Amino acid sequence: MPTAESRFFGSYIVPFRLVFIMWLSFSIEFFYGFDFGFLGIKPRTLEGLIGIVTAPMIHGDYIHLLSNTFPLLFLGSVLYFFYDRIGGIVFFRCYFGTNVLVWLLSPRPSYHIGASGIIYGLAAFLIFYGIIRQDFISLLISILIFLVYGGIFYGVIPADPRVSWESHLAGALVGVLTAFNLADKRSR
Repeated sequence: MPTAESRFFGSYIVPFRLVFIMWLSFSIEFFYGFDFGFLGIKPRTLEGLIGIVTAPMIHGDYIHLLSNTFPLLFLGSVLYFFYDRIGGIVFFRCYFGTNVLVWLLSPRPSYHIGASGIIYGLAAFLIFYGIIRQDFISLLISILIFLVYGGIFYGVIPADPRVSWESHLAGALVGVLTAFNLADKRSR
């Protein structure tokens, strides 16, 4: 049986690896003058398919990168700490399901980059999973995540043409659907 300390540090492995790759990609772009924007999701195009895998690792500037780093580490570690048995499934769906939806359904033909779709998916999952499960810990997590990140759901409204509200909306939908789909699964 893993100790609480090993579970705590183990819960950071997947989110930390993704954040490491995000920072590595940004550093290569910054120091070598590359522009990896072409690795984003360009909806319904052959060249945009690669973005389903690579888009969350590409960021426009350091503010964009920082605004994705901390929520991804926090939400990802909460997911893997409290829902270790289903954490991998949830993370996989939030990563790939979100990006596939953006590729299929986004009305704008521009490149979509960044990890905010994953963040919206994780936040939506953690909020709705607690509401659906209605056990004490899950509800407590749901309330905490809603208090800290509930305001992000304004990001699904198209306001700034530089922000991929499509990724936010797709992530939130994937998170909610995953919460309903996995509601009967045991967390530990």
